[in-house]
Amino acid sequence: MLNTRLKLILLIILGLSFSANAKEDDKQAVDRAQAIERAKKDTNGRVLKVNQDKDKYRVKVLQKSGRVVQVDVDKKSGKVTQPKQKDKK
Repeated sequence: MLNTRLKLILLIILGLSFSANAKEDDKQAVDRAQAIERAKKDTNGRVLKVNQDKDKYRVKVLQKSGRVVQVDVDKKSGKVTQPKQKDKK
């Protein structure tokens, strides 16, 4: 009986521990709205379109100069970078 209670208590503690870790990971993740704000701030423009994949958001922005640019916003760090250019032949 005592052994069963001990197992149950350990399972509950373990479950709470995993739940807390998952919430900490969620706090670090950048959501779509945050990616939009970071892209707007970095490019000084208006967001036209947002696409996402596993690791990043690709944000298309119309700058005040009339130029359209794309930036990538990392989902984990929130870092804004220019997408890698493909070789044009």
